[in-house]
Amino acid sequence: MAFSSIKPQRSLVEEVCARIASEIRDEGGGGSGWLPPERDLALKLGVSRPVVREATKRLELQGLLEVKHGVGTKVVDKLHKPLNGSLALLIPDDKERLRQLIQVRFMLEPENARLAAENATAVQIRRLRAALQELAETQDFETAVEADMAFHRELAAASGNQIANLLLHSLSELIQTSLKHGYSRTSTDNAVRQHAAVLNAIEKRDPAAAAKAMREHLITAETDLALPKAKKAA
Repeated sequence: MAFSSIKPQRSLVEEVCARIASEIRDEGGGGSGWLPPERDLALKLGVSRPVVREATKRLELQGLLEVKHGVGTKVVDKLHKPLNGSLALLIPDDKERLRQLIQVRFMLEPENARLAAENATAVQIRRLRAALQELAETQDFETAVEADMAFHRELAAASGNQIANLLLHSLSELIQTSLKHGYSRTSTDNAVRQHAAVLNAIEKRDPAAAAKAMREHLITAETDLALPKAKKAA
């Protein structure tokens, strides 16, 4: 006898979550930015209002919706928020968080650069160039941090890998903390030069050079942080 595996069916709430998420994607981010009122949405989907309410709560926790009581349910792009909110609880020591962050960046960002060299569109390359120019021209600390972060976000988007892009966004608040720590000790000169090397490799469609340039940039970033060595477990 040949048996095929049993595929468990999704619950009604999970089906509603999937339908709402699909509609938001099809609208390119939510259309008007607001879901229909709960009563109308329940009628359109053919489910009860409690099912709609539970689905919207789940999607809010995931960062796709924001429920404004007395106003309505708004479509947002905060898919990275659940991870950001848990990092401080998981790793309460500030320096240890930054130490582990740079390790993850070494895992993620050279590959982002490599993929960007293969996949970046002309529009994405222009955005990278604009972020680099802003970093090169600014004399303001906060603007420098924002411009640096913008370059890394645009690079992740240019990779063409949506999971990598989401991971980078999930780490963005911690990366900005890291950038502030580094820029408090050094200038933007190295970052400008090294971002330019990454971008130059991307424009030349040279994946290996782009990955190498990003790795060299991260080595400098790690040095700029000047974190004490991790204590070995007893």
